[in-house]
Amino acid sequence: MADRRLQVFHAVAKHGSFTRAAEHLFMTQPAVTFQIKQLEEHFNTRLLERGHGHISLTPTGELVLAYAERILGLSDELESRVSELTDELSGAINIGTSTTIAAYWLPRLLESFKRRFPRVVPRVVVGNSQLTEDRVAARDLDIGLIEIVSDQPAVERFSAAQDDLLVICAPTHPLAQATLLKAEDLIEHPFITRDPGNAIRELAEQFFEAAGVPMTEINICAELGSLATVKHLAAEGMGYAIASRAAILRDLREGKLVGIPLEPRLFTPLEVIIPRDKFRSRLITTFAEHACAELTEMAATVAERASEQGLG
Repeated sequence: MADRRLQVFHAVAKHGSFTRAAEHLFMTQPAVTFQIKQLEEHFNTRLLERGHGHISLTPTGELVLAYAERILGLSDELESRVSELTDELSGAINIGTSTTIAAYWLPRLLESFKRRFPRVVPRVVVGNSQLTEDRVAARDLDIGLIEIVSDQPAVERFSAAQDDLLVICAPTHPLAQATLLKAEDLIEHPFITRDPGNAIRELAEQFFEAAGVPMTEINICAELGSLATVKHLAAEGMGYAIASRAAILRDLREGKLVGIPLEPRLFTPLEVIIPRDKFRSRLITTFAEHACAELTEMAATVAERASEQGLG
């Protein structure tokens, strides 16, 4: 309901980039540029200084941004209040999620939510857990689904469930016959790790350090942001990796990978986070509650299937 020009200006000012604002708003960059030009013509003054790939606010732009934040906040609250009175959830919800949750937990979660509330439009941004946490703390996202326990004061967290982390490797790998693996068992073998900021990378590093094995002794052969690529390299015998149990059940069933529990057991948390001080609409509250319930139920199903495959 708020002026679209203000929405676009707010996004550009917040992201410091026409390109990033366009991605956030699901618009083209020329459309963003046009909206900013229209707003500057309306006020008959320049609001943004552009130069050398950097955007900054003029003094007038600072004033307009302050009012834009208040206007957009009130607009969101109005939409939510009216929706609550009509007893029908609708509108967009901005969701951030880690790559593993996006691939293996989110599809069913969104499907069940959309069946209950068909007029809600989920807008999903996928990144690693640290990036998602930071964007929720900055109020760029309404809700986050992550695999780390957040300690940011600007974030409120709800623990939904947890999933086992397992060593994965090809059936022909020297580690494949083990029933349990300690940190010292892994030192001599090439390790396929994840990208910085990834929750499983952080948990793996904590696992080694807790066992007194410094990361300098670990033979890292690749750092990858894609779980699919991690699994492919592991299946091809390039090394071992550590992955969430939910992410590998199909690969285990098809015989592409072997999964071995760690000793001591290592778990990845499944957390739902929301901005602590942001106005909380019924839509955000309802989605958070739904996400917690669905993740809990799905984690129980994964554990049951894993038990059937001898990984309980």
